[in-house]
Amino acid sequence: MSRGGITVTAVLLAILAATIWWAWQGWTAHSDVQMSVHGFIAMGLGIFFSLFFGFGLMALTFYSSRQGYDDLPQAKEKPTESADNKSAAHNIP
Repeated sequence: MSRGGITVTAVLLAILAATIWWAWQGWTAHSDVQMSVHGFIAMGLGIFFSLFFGFGLMALTFYSSRQGYDDLPQAKEKPTESADNKSAAHNIP
C-alpha cells in the first residue's frame, strides 16, 4: 500500500474511532432518561421508513443501471439511401 493510502486509511480510522467515542458518550450520558411508548413508536417508524426508502432507492439504482437507463445517449445513424432512391427523390416534378 502506498504512503497516501496508509494516510487516508489512518485518517478514516481516526474519524471512525471519534464517532464511536462520541456515540458512546451520548448513549451513556442520557441513560437515565425514560422514553414513553409514543417515543418508541416514533423511533421504530423512523427506523423503518429510513430503511424502506434506503433499500428502495438502492433497488431503483441497480434496476436503472441494469436496464441501461444510466447509459449515455447515442446518436442514431441515418439509414443510407441507395442510388435509385436519391435519383427518384430529385426527379419529382
